[in-house]
Amino acid sequence: MARLTTVNNTPAPAIKSTWTQVTTQYLVIELNSKLKAGEVYRLFTEFVGELADDLAGFYRSEYFEDGVKKVVATSQMHPTHARKTFPCFDEPAMKAVFHITVLHERGTVALSNGLEIEKVNTTVSGTAVTITSFQPTERMSSYLLALVVSDYTNVHSDEGTLIRIWARRKAVSDGYCAYALNLTGPILEFFENYYAVSYPLSKSDQIALPDFYFGAMENWGLVTYREANLLYDPVISSNRNQEKTATIIAHELAHMWFGNLVTLKWWNEVWLNEGFATYVSYLGADYAEPSWNLKDLIVLRDVHRVFAIDALASSHPLSSKEEDIVKPEQITEVFDVISYSKGASVLRMLSDFLTESVFLQGLKTYLNTFAHKNTVGSDLWDHLQAAVDACGAVPLPMTVGNIMDRWVLQMGFPVVSINTATGQLSQKHFLLDPESVVETASVFNYEWIVPIRWMKSGVEQTPVWLLEKSGENNGMEMVGADWVLLNLNLTGYYRVNYDPGNWERILNQLNNQHQAIPVINRGQIVDDAFNLARAKMIPISLALNTTRFLLKETDYIPWQAALDNLDYVYLMFDQTDVYDSMQAYLKKQVTPLFEHFRNITMDWSKVPDGHMEQYNQVNAIRVACSTGVVACRNLTEAWFTQWMQNPEQNPIHPNLRSTVYCSAVAAGGAREWDFVWEMLQYASISSEADKLMTALACTKDSRLLDRYLKYTLDPAMIRKQDATRVIVQIAGNIEGRKLAWNFVRLNWKYLFTEYGAGSFSFAELISGVTRTFSTQCQLDQLLQFKEENADVGFGSASSALEQAVEKTKASMNWVTEHQRAVSDWFRAEAA
Repeated sequence: MARLTTVNNTPAPAIKSTWTQVTTQYLVIELNSKLKAGEVYRLFTEFVGELADDLAGFYRSEYFEDGVKKVVATSQMHPTHARKTFPCFDEPAMKAVFHITVLHERGTVALSNGLEIEKVNTTVSGTAVTITSFQPTERMSSYLLALVVSDYTNVHSDEGTLIRIWARRKAVSDGYCAYALNLTGPILEFFENYYAVSYPLSKSDQIALPDFYFGAMENWGLVTYREANLLYDPVISSNRNQEKTATIIAHELAHMWFGNLVTLKWWNEVWLNEGFATYVSYLGADYAEPSWNLKDLIVLRDVHRVFAIDALASSHPLSSKEEDIVKPEQITEVFDVISYSKGASVLRMLSDFLTESVFLQGLKTYLNTFAHKNTVGSDLWDHLQAAVDACGAVPLPMTVGNIMDRWVLQMGFPVVSINTATGQLSQKHFLLDPESVVETASVFNYEWIVPIRWMKSGVEQTPVWLLEKSGENNGMEMVGADWVLLNLNLTGYYRVNYDPGNWERILNQLNNQHQAIPVINRGQIVDDAFNLARAKMIPISLALNTTRFLLKETDYIPWQAALDNLDYVYLMFDQTDVYDSMQAYLKKQVTPLFEHFRNITMDWSKVPDGHMEQYNQVNAIRVACSTGVVACRNLTEAWFTQWMQNPEQNPIHPNLRSTVYCSAVAAGGAREWDFVWEMLQYASISSEADKLMTALACTKDSRLLDRYLKYTLDPAMIRKQDATRVIVQIAGNIEGRKLAWNFVRLNWKYLFTEYGAGSFSFAELISGVTRTFSTQCQLDQLLQFKEENADVGFGSASSALEQAVEKTKASMNWVTEHQRAVSDWFRAEAA
């Protein structure tokens, strides 16, 4: 029912009819006559909605506490679900002040964006209820609205801004909220200084929810989180869990200014919002945990990660045309790895070549100018340009807007090649499959304005720019043993290729004294080389040669980059005769690393000091066990057996649990699997539950994997929010690949319709179950799957499906061409 009135009580047009436009989700109200310009109208609507468990709009979440089933009514309005909660102008540019009043069951707590200002107990239709009224919100977009009703409690701090961390009562009493509370104040303080704008609200609530599709959501004043991302137990949680909590809190709090105070006009430029929050989340978390060197990890977590997708012909630019992003499923689809990780990588590059002080000056005037308003991406470039002009000390080859347009309006990135015999530089669009056809035209012809930081034989040089397809730099001509290294610390969003002579000199340096090359670049060299080999720009043997120095390497970034890339080789060849030689080689390389950590941990009795060292200890144990290092398998089996004998006392350090659980389940049978399943039922914190869920996918028993897949269709066994992840993890197990793919094909319609509305995760599901595809049969099945489900649709997975087809074709070609060379190299090295 809808009713239209005027504020000053003059007659308003009568409502002739109402109907819904399904495709765009509009409620259309047709009037008998036109509205008058200048008149203020009031539209009153009555509506009824179901509090469903679909994780979208205003929804229901359930959990058990002390054997009692409890219900949380909570919300996820972003990006297009406020309209599912109540009729509204549900577009980011239609900002409004929201006056919220909630009637809820007596004894429960209601929360919203504003602070509670009044609570009244009363009776409605014979039911005892509490009416809670909230401060009016700031002027904001509808997607930022939040409502939660629960019997939660909180820990809080009211020094300055009121900070409250809400969770299940047991989680609060067990102390799981303390870390988030301790972090929030310093991170808010960091961003107040970073943006030079005070925190815009009177309170900062953060709440941990049992059922939540996404990592977290930046609702203004009431940030919602998946439990595993907000709750932290120092006894059970790993350093990865701790880092995730720190960076996700920083990401969401960064949005309180960039995204919430100043909001982009439309979803076609969502990358600027999410990319920015991703980039500065490392800075905010680094301020709160300065000993971790978090800023370096953006290279592995975002830059390398997105390179893999953005090197496909089916990638897409950061910004889209407004008219191309109209339907809800199109809006959902833009929240992908390009928006988050490429956005973060490109903004990191921009901050680097402008210098941080100029970048921050432009950011400050941007936020002050557009507070409570909407912007387009070019507004930020204009403010950064004004900061450049005012500073006068940052020489740019052209305007910020002109430079950034090339990185934002065309997909992909360049590979920059240097011939050190002549000093000749060149660039070209880097494609993982050189035979793929780029059908998307670019007004810039896939050329970029490239900032180049570089080093000569360990000494940093003056940065240069590559402005065209090719250029020359005499300083990069090398003689003798001197070597050149481009893209220092990987601040630029591009790959680098060298002439064979320079590659050889870099490899000599790595093999003789690898520390002369910065740690990030040691990882970059490996990652670039493997991807250049996949693109057929260098021999695969050269890429494999970049892993030889690992025999002496103990740092995390180079090892992780190597393992990520060797993982692709494993995926392509682990069912061929190359597998045994690969295992033997990797066992040889990892054994010194395993011994290094055994020594510095006093035979595994203490934890390594550094955050990165702790990560690499996990790598050492994981790879040593999986390649058959006997001491490793004996160690993990002893720990796991000890735990099975006394389940109340887990002897395995939280950092090592994922690896040890997986190793033990893989080596064991139904007894070990059933034990882990039982432990999952009793897990008191979701970060531990996540580790146990992951381990269950490691079994080599196909019957157990089949059972586990079926559990994902039953929310009583596996929560809806976790179903995608479990299926993908099973697909990552060599025994589960075919099972998972067949399961997705068989159940696509059910999964898509049952889990569809709130889910961004179908893209992850499709890319996860197809990542090993490299045969004609698999390609045929993929194309058949696409055809058979065209009527059902793929929603947010549409792009991922196109990318899966392209990746499969590239992998087929690559395996055919390289199997002999890979086999010969590993046999020779493993001998």
